[in-house]
Amino acid sequence: MSTTNDIAAKIAETHDLSRAQAKSLVEAVFAAVTTAAASGEETSIPGFGKFKVKHTPEREARNPATGATIKVAASKKLTFTPAKALKDTLNK
Repeated sequence: MSTTNDIAAKIAETHDLSRAQAKSLVEAVFAAVTTAAASGEETSIPGFGKFKVKHTPEREARNPATGATIKVAASKKLTFTPAKALKDTLNK
């Protein structure tokens, strides 16, 4: 598992930056994706994938313990679709 600090450390080594500068860059990328998602926009990173918001409508479900019908509120999810290049790299 990689953390924000791990990613920042790799960027710092590769691009001759301080860890603080690299962490700032990583956090800025995550903030940009978050801001775009909050406004319903899709974020596409060529060679990596797409982040987009999926709307799920309100629905009825059953409580498995009691069998009672309940309503599940409508919600939004952030989905990620990997790019072909990423899928190809994973499946080598």
